[in-house]
Amino acid sequence: MNGQSSTNSDFIVIKALSDGVTVIGLTRGTDTKFHHSEKLDKGEIMIAQFTEHTSAIKIRGKAFIQTAHGEIETEV
Repeated sequence: MNGQSSTNSDFIVIKALSDGVTVIGLTRGTDTKFHHSEKLDKGEIMIAQFTEHTSAIKIRGKAFIQTAHGEIETEV
């Protein structure tokens, strides 16, 4: 496992299928809060990772998402 804990070993790939796709990182802990956001334009790709600070990732807009668990396209 290369010294990584299970909380930071999962990556996801997000490909924007339209302009203005928003990727939002949500915190861990008792209160879930937004801690980071990015805007992607059509064709841009972002590789995101779950960490000790990021427990969830919210994607808003037309995008294709690839994870270790499968692939999905958002419905907008």
